[in-house]
Amino acid sequence: MTTKQLYKELNYVNHSREKRLFYANMVISNPDLIPKLLEILFLVDDKVSCRAAWVYEFMCGEHLEASIPYLDTFTMHMNKVHLDPAVRPVAKVCEYLVKAYYSKEQNQIKSALLPIYKERIIEACFDWMINDEKIAPKAYAMNALYLLGQDYDWIHSELVMILERDYQMQSSGFKARARHILKKVKKNNT
Repeated sequence: MTTKQLYKELNYVNHSREKRLFYANMVISNPDLIPKLLEILFLVDDKVSCRAAWVYEFMCGEHLEASIPYLDTFTMHMNKVHLDPAVRPVAKVCEYLVKAYYSKEQNQIKSALLPIYKERIIEACFDWMINDEKIAPKAYAMNALYLLGQDYDWIHSELVMILERDYQMQSSGFKARARHILKKVKKNNT
């Protein structure tokens, strides 16, 4: 399947779990589609890029290791994504990667997530935290940043500062997640 054919195919993707899973499994079964999917995902001003992001998120949710050969491309370009329906799945993929990296179970992400990729994820997550994003990307970002703070000691103090500063102006969903993260940071620092 060419990039053009995949682009046309993505027009059939909608918010239903069934459709996103169908296309995610199609990509997992045909790994040569992954770079094409990413190429479409990073057409950041095109609405179809959002559909590519949904499929990529589901692919990573099902088979995160399939993303390993493309970590450089993904982390290098993810900060260009700006349409709300695409930002959420990109942030979710970052959370998947970080959670896998800090998982107690052995996995390939532990050796594949190089320091440069973690630094790019940190930068993107802080951008989502300080920019006017919806609650979901902020929630994924604060969770990823909390975990990354285990290796980068400056992250927790910056994260706490942002959470405390923005707390009053945010939604109840943000506040609930922020309270949870703040409690975990304080527990670790005592």
